[in-house]
Amino acid sequence: MKKLAITLMLAAISTFSMAQSFSFGPKAGLNLSNYTGGNIESDAKVGYHVGGLLNFGIGNHFAIQPEVLFSTQGAKVDRQGSKDDFKVSYVTIPVMFRLKTTGGFYVEAGPQVGFRTSTDIPNQTIDNFANNLDLSLGGGIGYQSNIGLGIGVRYIAGLSKVGNFSGNNIDPDFKNSVIQASIFWAIPAVSKR
Repeated sequence: MKKLAITLMLAAISTFSMAQSFSFGPKAGLNLSNYTGGNIESDAKVGYHVGGLLNFGIGNHFAIQPEVLFSTQGAKVDRQGSKDDFKVSYVTIPVMFRLKTTGGFYVEAGPQVGFRTSTDIPNQTIDNFANNLDLSLGGGIGYQSNIGLGIGVRYIAGLSKVGNFSGNNIDPDFKNSVIQASIFWAIPAVSKR
């Protein structure tokens, strides 16, 4: 964990030294999450995410945007004919590489690491339902105005299994799948143009 934090800090420092512009600000929105893979039967669950972002602009069309978000995820899992809300909360750190147009539209993609903060599984008969670490890839589109206000939609596909457990007739080989719709404000702080 310390090595990951040091690596992220060094990456942020080196990115900041190359950046031609820098902005920061809040971000919040809705999650529509579910599980994919394995033999779990589930429906999408609505959650939310809230946190902040840093945006390092390099040139006129490229930016690197690390974020720290609190994110509620999970699914409505079919358990013997009834749907139960399985809710897992994470602190996620996506690092998006963004390509933007002069009109404000952008596409983005990048890795995300999530750290589990809590698990709420009703009538839990499964120990250790969710791992402490969740690895994902994200990609999205959006629009950001000249003053930094923006909206975006992102899809996050899990790379690592949600949990490692056995029993309860569920194959644990399933992953997180999340669609996020966000609003944000990237407040300009530094511009070297």
